Amino acid sequence: MVYISTCVAVCGSYQFGACAGYSSPTQSSITSELHLSTAQFSLFGSILTFGAMFGAITSGPLADSLGRKWVPVYIAEIAPVNIRGALTTLNQVMISTGIAVAFLIGLVISWRALALAELFPCAIMLLGLFFIPESPRWLAKREHQEEFKAALQKLRGCDADVTLEAAAIQSCIEELKQQPNASIFDLFQKKYVHCVTIGVGLMVLQQIGGINGICFYASNIFETAGFSPKIGTIVYALIQVQVPSVGATLIDKTGRKPLLLVSAIGSALGCMLTAIAFYLKVHHGHTKAGILAATGILIFPINLKGVAGSLATLVNWFGAWAVSYTFNFLMEWSSYGTFFLFGVSNALGIIFVIKVVPETNGRTLEQIQLTIKG
Repeated sequence: MVYISTCVAVCGSYQFGACAGYSSPTQSSITSELHLSTAQFSLFGSILTFGAMFGAITSGPLADSLGRKWVPVYIAEIAPVNIRGALTTLNQVMISTGIAVAFLIGLVISWRALALAELFPCAIMLLGLFFIPESPRWLAKREHQEEFKAALQKLRGCDADVTLEAAAIQSCIEELKQQPNASIFDLFQKKYVHCVTIGVGLMVLQQIGGINGICFYASNIFETAGFSPKIGTIVYALIQVQVPSVGATLIDKTGRKPLLLVSAIGSALGCMLTAIAFYLKVHHGHTKAGILAATGILIFPINLKGVAGSLATLVNWFGAWAVSYTFNFLMEWSSYGTFFLFGVSNALGIIFVIKVVPETNGRTLEQIQLTIKG
């Protein structure tokens, strides 16, 4: 049931990836057919992030009042400790899969047909949500004791002994009840500085590293670099799925922090390689610079509860909007300068992960909370 519930939940992740990948293969046809300027298409390409920012503001309160299964945090709350990392990473795998499929299908069908094709995952998810159990942690928090135990038993199997896990969850819920309801201003108290810094810091560094600019406009980057947009898009699409899939299989064995470091290092190297390629092309006219730029783009991996989650997600999508909207203008200013800035940002991410981010492998959500609190 955990696997079935996760599959339903990640349909939304796939749908989001399909939307994120929509602008890259359609940029040329949309701009030519609708006669859009750089500013107009940049607004179109980044408009998805406005919806994501609205979702960030409302998702925390909605998750607390309506239940977890209508938001991605659901996966983390239903998964057993030993496979939680892999299942939560599946969220990113499905986003990457959605991007990849949009890239590939977008090469052979029109931009209007591609938009219509992306409605199907929504329908599957909406139907599936009515057949999967609610998060036991949320049910315990809402004092639905019978439903809490039934949901936990259903997720762990009818023969599983859930006594210890139920007791641990209940104990954490009782502790939370002793604390006042959190508001946005509470996040700036000294005792919460560490966890807010980790959550918001990772979001900021992920976005200023340039991932959404590259994802949203990959085809145009390949074309600007002098590399075949179709070949580059196909290879990029395949790598989009492979890298997070490998991460999903390794995350519960190697830990979260090592994979974050590998991702940040790979992103920094990819950006710097692309910056060098564009510099050689602009200043020295190297005809093979396109291959170097494509290599840099292709080794560029994708990284990675209530009020705090909303703040971190809002920061994430504001950063996504800023990068995706300004990306085309930055490329017009300086192609190599753009990727140099992204490379420096990813280098800062390496330092941040080493110095600030704790390892959470093999710990329950309750244990992680206690660790961050010190």
